[in-house]
Amino acid sequence: MVMFRTDRDPHPSPLITLETQDGYFSHRPKEKVRTDSNNENSVPKDFENVDNSNFAPRTQKQKHQPELAKKPPSRQKELLKRKLEQQEKGKGHSFLGKGTNEVLPPSERAAANSSHRKDAPRQPHARKSGGSSPESKYDQPLKCDISGKEAISALSRSKSKHCRQEIGETYCRHKLGLLMPEKVTRFCPLEGKANKNVQWDEDSVEYMPANPVRIAFVLVVHGRASRQLQRMFKAIYHKDHFYYIHVDKRSNYLHRQVLQFARQYDNVRITPWRMATIWGGASLLSTYLQSMRDLLEMTDWPWDFFINLSAADYPIRFIRKQGLDRLFLECDAHMWRLGDRRIPEGIAVDGGSDWFLLNRKFVEYVTFSTDDLVTKMKQFYSFTLLPAESFFHTVLENSPHCDTMVDNNLRITNWNRKLGCKCQYKHIVDWCGCSPNDFKPQDFHRFQQTARPTFFARKFEAVVNQEIIGQLDYYLYGNYPAGTPGLRSYWENVYDEPDGIHSLSDVTLTLYHSFARLGLRRAQKSLHAVGDNSCRYYPMGHPASVHLYFLADRFQGFLIKHHATNLAMSKLETLETWVMPKKVFKIASPPSDFGRLQFSEVGTDWDAKERLFRNFGGLLGPMDEPVGMQKWGKGPNVTVTVIWVDPVNIIAATYDILIESTAEFTHYKPPLNLPLRPGVWTVKILHHWVSVAETKFLVTPLTFSNRQPIKPEEALKMHNGPLRSAYMEQSFQSLNPVLSLPISPAQVEQARRNAASTGTALEGWLDSLVGGMWTAMDICATGPTACPVMQTCSQTAWSSFSPDPKSELGAVKPDGRLR
Repeated sequence: MVMFRTDRDPHPSPLITLETQDGYFSHRPKEKVRTDSNNENSVPKDFENVDNSNFAPRTQKQKHQPELAKKPPSRQKELLKRKLEQQEKGKGHSFLGKGTNEVLPPSERAAANSSHRKDAPRQPHARKSGGSSPESKYDQPLKCDISGKEAISALSRSKSKHCRQEIGETYCRHKLGLLMPEKVTRFCPLEGKANKNVQWDEDSVEYMPANPVRIAFVLVVHGRASRQLQRMFKAIYHKDHFYYIHVDKRSNYLHRQVLQFARQYDNVRITPWRMATIWGGASLLSTYLQSMRDLLEMTDWPWDFFINLSAADYPIRFIRKQGLDRLFLECDAHMWRLGDRRIPEGIAVDGGSDWFLLNRKFVEYVTFSTDDLVTKMKQFYSFTLLPAESFFHTVLENSPHCDTMVDNNLRITNWNRKLGCKCQYKHIVDWCGCSPNDFKPQDFHRFQQTARPTFFARKFEAVVNQEIIGQLDYYLYGNYPAGTPGLRSYWENVYDEPDGIHSLSDVTLTLYHSFARLGLRRAQKSLHAVGDNSCRYYPMGHPASVHLYFLADRFQGFLIKHHATNLAMSKLETLETWVMPKKVFKIASPPSDFGRLQFSEVGTDWDAKERLFRNFGGLLGPMDEPVGMQKWGKGPNVTVTVIWVDPVNIIAATYDILIESTAEFTHYKPPLNLPLRPGVWTVKILHHWVSVAETKFLVTPLTFSNRQPIKPEEALKMHNGPLRSAYMEQSFQSLNPVLSLPISPAQVEQARRNAASTGTALEGWLDSLVGGMWTAMDICATGPTACPVMQTCSQTAWSSFSPDPKSELGAVKPDGRLR
């Protein structure tokens, strides 16, 4: 709830009331209504209150929208059907899905199930579309009126002509009764649901049968956490099993790393095709089905069971259906909700986890069978949210293999629905879903207390907490030898030269360059001898790679690998600089008697589930929309005032937050007019207008625009702050004397001159700001160097080139394992 406060003091501020344990601000202050920058992919209001409840097996009547229940005239249906059949002639790709994820458009799916191609999938057929309104966005007229509000909303929000065309075609095919099966044949001879109970027998753990089971692990991975993936792979590897790895199409760095280590092992292969999978998307099901087809065609891999894993899984023991009656379409890396649909008659619909174990006979059945059940279920689940959470379950329960079903996927998942169900995927899915939390050290007892057979747990993220992974590693395999380096360190790549600088934002490119120059100044200051240029450098080119660096689960800053010319030898050297953010949170002096505030921070990409900023280091530019976060201890209900002050002491925003007694975190994004004035900003927190604490953050001036050196006119526009220095419609200038924040004309004039600067003057301004907020902790050489006192990166404890035995993969041991 947001309101103006006018009765308690003479300095009114918007009041933000928190009614949940963690403050999630869903409303902006009333002084300004402003469209959020992510509005193009935001979910319409009618999605806010969707019913995500589970659906029972198909034994009761389903409710339908009247428009979808109507049958089209038979002549119209026949004409459209004939036209679609003509379009589909001659198409025979493998069944892979649809849209921009290198999978099939709807019209190509029916004929695809009989193909056994193993090579990379072709690009989907491109369709023409255009226009400006949902009713007229196509070159050819549609065969139906698009009247459903979900479909109209999807059309208005989709960005590409191809996706709008596919949305329209899918909606019309569905409305005319040509898309979804009405009835499906059940082949299971059993009445009801088979449910074999398997109990864990501790005495049989060490028993090895004469012909041990061989598993095909399918690893579906994305992102840049290559070291965490390698550590997980190291823990699950055995020479008798098989490992088939799919790397997301957008994760090129990870793909390069996986290609490199996979060459070392005969029982590891990488998919020759790649898809761009999204949370809840049909593309994930397509990935699994294509992987199954590939595995079955590998005659030299005699596997018995299929297990899917991600890089967020970890072994812990060598010792819902939702939205099924809604129609979804995946395109442009988004799941678009297009309306309601019927669940087919004749079968029991089931669901559960999208992490499963399947025996080979069932994999063969679901991959190659062309019977009524498999064919129609593939079509039905091609337009389903979270299809992998229900497709295999439903097919198995209704198939001739139903008596092999065991209701246990051998995993523990860390569900904390209070934190994990915050609709955090609305930017990619028109649905409110839930996501599991990462495990932390306090969760370790859960791995030991499970009564059912359990082999894996998820999720684990080393950037959130690596200690729990180390605890499991020790529990499973024992300690590493004393003195093993890097056990409490973690490195994660965020940029690599082959990615190209187009993969960086102007903000990150600007700051990475400045960080590199900060390192060269440190080398000159701490390593340089008078009259000797052997440790003086001139920067050359763009950064070569960038890593996040963590120690003991604390962010330690960035590691920038960069090139520089040694001034003594005029030779190019490659160095790595470690920069660490300075502490910017400060308790008021003298401290107030208000003791609930523990920490405050400003950043972007706030993860309300894990309670951290995913933008590590808080790299912000003038066009970013910062979020203010506070961490609270337990105590009585209190109201605090938050004030945002720009670099020349203009008060940009002020609001009050009511902190309930149980609140642990609050976060809020004030609706500031952009661009923000570059420089060091301050966020003050007051209780009864007495200072409690403050934190600072840097809005970085940009030296690049579209990855090219910024032009004078662009720099002036970007660095001069908002029009008339008005961050909001309401001015807070009357608060300046109350808060002892004088606005100095000289300071304002200097800011104006800075805003007009370019070239070396702009670099100098940038570097002075960065040097005030970041420290160059150390620098090292990755190869030969003319600086006699420069250390070698591989011999430091912090460098990304230093030893990391826990994540390094080596030769297979006599017992068949790597760990």
